[in-house]
Amino acid sequence: MVFIHDTEMSLRAAAALVNTLPATDGDGIDRLVSQADFDTYFDEYAYTGTFHRDDAELDMVRGNRQRLRALWDVDREEAVPLVNAMLRDGHALPQLVIHDGFDWHIHATESDAPLSTRMLVEAAMAFVDIIRSDQWDRVRICDADDCESVYIDFSKNGSKRYCDTGNCGNRMNVIAYRRRKAEESV
Repeated sequence: MVFIHDTEMSLRAAAALVNTLPATDGDGIDRLVSQADFDTYFDEYAYTGTFHRDDAELDMVRGNRQRLRALWDVDREEAVPLVNAMLRDGHALPQLVIHDGFDWHIHATESDAPLSTRMLVEAAMAFVDIIRSDQWDRVRICDADDCESVYIDFSKNGSKRYCDTGNCGNRMNVIAYRRRKAEESV
C-alpha cells in the first residue's frame, strides 16, 4: 500500500515520536529529554510553522507520545474516537496548501498553532487515511521478543514484522538460526 507523501511522512514521524518513549526498545531510555534530542528528531522529521525551541514546547511534544502510542494498542474501530479526539482537541480545519516545493497537501491547523498541536493533528490526519483505506493491519508493534517499538508497514505485500529502530530483524533471524542449529544437533 502506498500512501501519499505527506501521509507517509506524518505516519513515520508519529511512529518515531512514539519510539522515543523509554519502554519501546527494551533499554528503558527516554530518547526525547533534551533540546539536542528534539533537534535530532527534527533533523529527520521536518515541520513547518512556528517553533519556540524551548523546554515548554519540548514538554508539550513529549506529552503527545502516549496519546499516539495508544493508537497501536487498539483496532480500527477503537482508533476512530482517539483520532477524532485528537482532531477535535487541535481544532482541526483541513485546508489544501502548497509551499516549500511540496505539491498540494493538507494542513489542518494554523501555522502559528503550538507545535505539539500541529504534530498531533498531522498524525491524526494521517491515521484518518489509514482508517479510511482500511489498512489498519499495517499499524504494528515490532515482533521481536524484547522490543515494543511501533511502525507502519509500508511494504507492498504487508509482510514487515520488525521495526527499524534497532537491529530486531537481524537479531531475531540469528536467534532462529541458532535455535534450528541447536535442534539439528540433538
